[in-house]
Amino acid sequence: MLTSLAFVFLSGLAAASICQRMRLPRIIGMLIAGIVIGPHIFNLLDPSILRISADLRQMALVIILLKAGLTLNLSDLKKVGRPAVLISFVPACFEVIAYFLFAPQLLGITRMDAAVLGAVMSAVSPAVVVPRMVRLIESQYGTKHCVPQLILAGASCDDVFVIVLFSTFTTMAQGGSARITDFINIPISIFLGIAVGAAVGWMLSSFLEIMRSHQQEIRSSLKTIIMLSISFILLALEAHIKKYIPVSGLLAVISMACILQIKCPPSVSQGLSAKFGKLWLGAEVLLFVLVGAAVDIRYTLNAGVPAAAMIIAALLIRSAGVFLCLIGTQLNRKERIFCIIAYLPKATVQAAIGAVPLALGLPCGQIVLSVAVLSIMITAPLGALGIDLSFSALLTYDG
Repeated sequence: MLTSLAFVFLSGLAAASICQRMRLPRIIGMLIAGIVIGPHIFNLLDPSILRISADLRQMALVIILLKAGLTLNLSDLKKVGRPAVLISFVPACFEVIAYFLFAPQLLGITRMDAAVLGAVMSAVSPAVVVPRMVRLIESQYGTKHCVPQLILAGASCDDVFVIVLFSTFTTMAQGGSARITDFINIPISIFLGIAVGAAVGWMLSSFLEIMRSHQQEIRSSLKTIIMLSISFILLALEAHIKKYIPVSGLLAVISMACILQIKCPPSVSQGLSAKFGKLWLGAEVLLFVLVGAAVDIRYTLNAGVPAAAMIIAALLIRSAGVFLCLIGTQLNRKERIFCIIAYLPKATVQAAIGAVPLALGLPCGQIVLSVAVLSIMITAPLGALGIDLSFSALLTYDG
């Protein structure tokens, strides 16, 4: 395990540094490093670390979501309004419809299998998008019209919607039937996640205030550990009660951080944000190298040109969905183009659920995994590179 972690960090940092020197996003190097040291090429990682890979990736995601919550200004989010709600599900619906209509002809699968494939493919990657939007908020690019806040909020809710669609379609593909309660649970999960996180954030901020009033100020490092521990409990809560009450653990995490930012003095929230920024230096490497390790490069050979054509066609239709969500907003043409680019990358969700249909024994399992792997290799670098190269040209500096 320790040797594997050393391989993860050293190879990830080295590959990221090489890409940075080539003026490419660091994430590309980390993904390539994970693919190379993963079980499908040199197999340098211990099986024990691969078994807990999903948990480690989730821990890394929690760190960047906490930093996002401590950075996100709720008053800015209120200005966004309707587009933030629409962009959390409309682009995903457009992409699912694209697969449903065109995948049977291009990939030779049934309509039901195409719906399963579309559900796997339609989630945007918060791991790629969120840290970049946080950086834009901190550097004050596009903040006048709340562009990074809009994308950050939409990407955080998008996965909740997509995963419900995926579970529904896989049930139907196995011979079950869709339940209306599954779709009713989507807004309930989002609302309860925000509400639970807000309540926990209020209690935590009150506790910190009491400690300050008694002149027993807690160090920022200890506050960071407390926030991480509570975040892990919120995710565990989601896993334990989701059969009875739907609640989004990740939204609860970001909601808790937002309330702390509002309730605590600026020096406290800024100190915590800085701490999570430092933690993200290591968590980013862990997240993307392990995502790369989950990618079996052999499946891309099975996918072929039709799969690549299907991915590109679905991205174009998804982009039309993003554009539709932004009609009637204050965003100018360049800012709308940036939103479209920011909604391209896929990685985390596809790596997590891409193999599930194959494990369930569905006829489409092999092609779903092949297309999911290919989509990560195409869209994660494309989206990261697009955001990093275009933000200064497409967004205004509002500092």
